[in-house]
Amino acid sequence: MRETLGHSTVAAGNVVAAGYFRSYSVVGLLALVGVLFVAVAFGAGRLLRPVVPTPEKLLTYECGVDPVGEGWAHTQVRYYVYAFLYVIFAVDSVFLFPWATVFAAPGYGATTLVEMFIFLGFLAVGLLYAYKKGVLAWT
Repeated sequence: MRETLGHSTVAAGNVVAAGYFRSYSVVGLLALVGVLFVAVAFGAGRLLRPVVPTPEKLLTYECGVDPVGEGWAHTQVRYYVYAFLYVIFAVDSVFLFPWATVFAAPGYGATTLVEMFIFLGFLAVGLLYAYKKGVLAWT
């Protein structure tokens, strides 16, 4: 009786493992189809496009205006800093929503509360650093 029980447990484990790997095979097949789709699209584009380079085609083109002067332009770095700060706080909100659902689950309250305060502490230190460096002052 014991051997039969052990054998059926192993068989049930194999069935679970087979279902587990079957789901990954579907993901792998979908990824392969996606890669093949992109490869076929790029290959067809390369085969079907005409290749006739002319000096006009090799010019830099922007909004129908012929380029004048150098191709280098000065860019304000502060806009990138604001975009970076936005991304930081967007990531913060992405972590806050799942945290709120886990926090409501029984048995996770104190641990997740401490973890979230540590996470928010790191964000506060980053925000304080940005404030001290003068990044947040709009000039």
